[in-house]
Amino acid sequence: MRRPLWIKHAAQLVTVGGSKGPRTGADMSELGLIEDGSVWIEDGEIKAVGTTSELEARFGEWEEEADVYEATGRLVTPGLIDPHTHFVYGGSREKEFEMRLEGASYMDIMNAGGGIHATTRMTREATEEELYRQAELRLNSFLRHGVTTVEGKSGYGMELETELKQLGVMKQLNEQHPVDVVSTFMGAHAVPQEFKGREDEFVGLIIDEMIPAVAAEKLAVFNDVFCEVGVYTPEQSRRILEAGKRHGLKPKIHADEIEPYGGAELAAEVGAISAEHLLKASDKGIRRMAEAGVIACLLPATALYLREEAARGREMIDAGVPVTISTDCNPGSSPTTSMPLVMNLACIAMRMTPAEALVAATINAACAIGVQDKAGSIEPGKQADLVIWNVRNYQELQYLFGVNHVHAVWKKGRKVV
Repeated sequence: MRRPLWIKHAAQLVTVGGSKGPRTGADMSELGLIEDGSVWIEDGEIKAVGTTSELEARFGEWEEEADVYEATGRLVTPGLIDPHTHFVYGGSREKEFEMRLEGASYMDIMNAGGGIHATTRMTREATEEELYRQAELRLNSFLRHGVTTVEGKSGYGMELETELKQLGVMKQLNEQHPVDVVSTFMGAHAVPQEFKGREDEFVGLIIDEMIPAVAAEKLAVFNDVFCEVGVYTPEQSRRILEAGKRHGLKPKIHADEIEPYGGAELAAEVGAISAEHLLKASDKGIRRMAEAGVIACLLPATALYLREEAARGREMIDAGVPVTISTDCNPGSSPTTSMPLVMNLACIAMRMTPAEALVAATINAACAIGVQDKAGSIEPGKQADLVIWNVRNYQELQYLFGVNHVHAVWKKGRKVV
């Protein structure tokens, strides 16, 4: 049995407590702030939260039996959650960065055999051990940036063996790394080059072979598809997502990233937990997502990297859509592990407030990957995933952009950074 941990005298403690589901509208500005805040932790679980004076009255006589950490002058928040990544992959694509700067588009590069196809080749060639080592380094970087839970997608195999290899690496990392990993099957990330002109045949392969195998081995929680012009049509996407549901995989959807294509509307129709990207989502799609409670997972770093206008985060929040944000960590369009930078960009590029950005990166992110019962807020009964930041308040965290302000990170009550 571990000694209790007592974090006390935080200049500001952001709890974001009390939510059973994702925050929407004005509730996305409610942080549950406690000045001179304090948290009491036992065996990795939060037992009490309040002002330092309140917890001193309850636990003061046991102070000598606890590990006490003084957070004086610093901000304390829940561990950040990244709800959309592709962090398990082989190789690198830095040459494509230069190609884009010279004028090539994302789809130009992919249609020429680059993009997702290039990473697919390198991931197929990599051993499981090589993928593990590379992905472990990325998780280490996430942790140093205050991220304690990550969603990871497959999709750089697009054939069963490599899809299972990617998901197997995620399972191992979830068991062995401090960061919690929630896995998503995304065999429908693109259409493999060997199936060009035979797209429906590959859709059948995903439905009849890949999804049943992934579900049988319990390697994923979610099923995702890239619904986009030149990738998967809305009807093909619907077939794939409904097939996943029949096997217990909850639907997610890459929607309306490059062109408006009805992806947001489809997300509402199939009951997706979240729709991702949404740069070109229609007004109708935004309304349908709000009505259905679909979480919008917005990726401002990807828009910046591709030199595209960011998604309409401000309008989505005002329309009642629950919003979360993510790095979209991947080798081609967002090779970053910095959720603090993504929070900064949410404010600068999508006109979200500092409070909304923090809610989007904590409790709403937890809801987008189904872990809200154990993570995403600082309240009794949840695991002790906490970050202490070298800033005095939550506004300063977003104001001083492009800087990693992490001072210390606890995962399940253990200091890991």
